Amino acid sequence: MASVCYSSVSFVSPSTSPSTSKPFLLLPKLPTPNPFPSSRSSKLRAANSAPVQEDHYMSIDNLHRFFDLNLGKWTGSFHQFDGNGNLLQKINTRLSASSYGEDELISLIQTLYIEQPQSSTSISGNDEEAEWAEYKIKETNMFTVDKYQQIGFFPKERAFSIRYETAGMLETVLRQGVLGEDDTGEESPKNLKLPSCRPSIVCENCLYSQEKDRRARAFHIMDPRGFVDMLLIFLEDRGDGPLVHPSLGNTMDGEDRILPFLGKWEGHSVTKRSGVYGSTMAEADTVALLEMDDNNKLIQDVTTMGGGRGVRTNVHWTGTISNNSVEFEGAYQLTLLPGGMYMGYPSDIAKCVAESKSFHLEFCWLEAPGKRQRLVRTYDAEGLAVSSSYISEVRA
Repeated sequence: MASVCYSSVSFVSPSTSPSTSKPFLLLPKLPTPNPFPSSRSSKLRAANSAPVQEDHYMSIDNLHRFFDLNLGKWTGSFHQFDGNGNLLQKINTRLSASSYGEDELISLIQTLYIEQPQSSTSISGNDEEAEWAEYKIKETNMFTVDKYQQIGFFPKERAFSIRYETAGMLETVLRQGVLGEDDTGEESPKNLKLPSCRPSIVCENCLYSQEKDRRARAFHIMDPRGFVDMLLIFLEDRGDGPLVHPSLGNTMDGEDRILPFLGKWEGHSVTKRSGVYGSTMAEADTVALLEMDDNNKLIQDVTTMGGGRGVRTNVHWTGTISNNSVEFEGAYQLTLLPGGMYMGYPSDIAKCVAESKSFHLEFCWLEAPGKRQRLVRTYDAEGLAVSSSYISEVRA
């Protein structure tokens, strides 16, 4: 997990580098009162939606558990994809996280290390050790995680969603990891796509492996118009050992990438309000059936059973697949990524706003055959994250 902005970027030599309504889920009806409000109005809304005082002590425990989940050294790689699921950049990264303070005054401090490419001024043929840029991430504490990042945290399931105000940290990873010392600071470097300097939404959904000490952190970046700008993945292992996780390269086309998700899936969903207080709004059992007919048309039926009154709901969707993209008739898209992942988002958030509808961003990770996790972030029509849903499913 990283914070909204950084305090400084420096460089370390190798000797000092670290050794370190939507298709896949039916959610409860949420408030639908511009996903692009002023930061001031967003913060006022967040402050006015503070939960009751009796949840305070539980929130401190959740904060400590959230920090514990992130502590340590992480070795991994950063992947940039366009909206069609094509890999644009891959950069090696390391992250070091520690905490200080006690109770509600505890803070999380993190440093991200970004492997730099060899400079164009380097002598050709020299096999130099890699240089690493050091990125100091702003501290995270009770105030920032609840008021600005609007966390959705699932301690038992080891998953979380976080809101960001800018894509500054992600832009730095791309600049240092692709341009390195050759970066001249220009706004649109050649052969490098940078995130919008004024994104409408930056959302991180993080899922932890159920098989090993690994996690996948997925970032949706939506441009100022509400369309997908880019999709980013950090795939990280705890520790400072060599990278052993699978590559997320352009190794499969869309029809191959959809195959692992076909079939009948049964599971359970938990929906929580945004904020470190994390009160549960709803739980439900889910059954999802996804099939492809002879014309490569996708058909999906989703059934949810739960709630205090045992409500049963059925939703039917149809969609088409083109390259690595799935578009459902409800104006919702999935970008199929390598590694058993997909990321979902509305085709046009601005349209959702115009129609005063809530909308959702989703990250799914099918880490092992027949088993998947999904994390869904729900926003109201003013762009505020109102809830997060975690879903664990197995193929029936």
